[in-house]
Amino acid sequence: MSHPYYHAVSSARRFGGVPEDYLVVHQFFDQTKAHLADCRHRLVLHNSFGIFLAEQLFGVTITRASDGKPVPTRLIAEQHVLEDFGGRIPTLEECLRETPIADWMCRGARGLSRMLQEEPHALSPTDGTRDSDLH
Repeated sequence: MSHPYYHAVSSARRFGGVPEDYLVVHQFFDQTKAHLADCRHRLVLHNSFGIFLAEQLFGVTITRASDGKPVPTRLIAEQHVLEDFGGRIPTLEECLRETPIADWMCRGARGLSRMLQEEPHALSPTDGTRDSDLH
């Protein structure tokens, strides 16, 4: 499907209510189109991680504004991904498997690891301040 509204129409047919009851969930999944305007935008949220993220954001159920009835968020989210990927829900790992690891992705982490190896108590475990800042 090419637009969140068409997913919402499909949800209304499947779960009842009207498309507007579901639009916010489908807009959540397709928000990445604003930053990557081709099918690769789906790699960010159209997976099991995105489905559970939607459930955290919207709650276990949404309440249809049209009639006050609850619908499980996860079912709406799964429907969106299934429709866009032709009947399957990939994991986040599957979506990113072919992504090469570039140096910039790890640069900061390596520095932090080196710092902590040289000075194991460099960061306080509770608030992130350096021990040396406390004395």
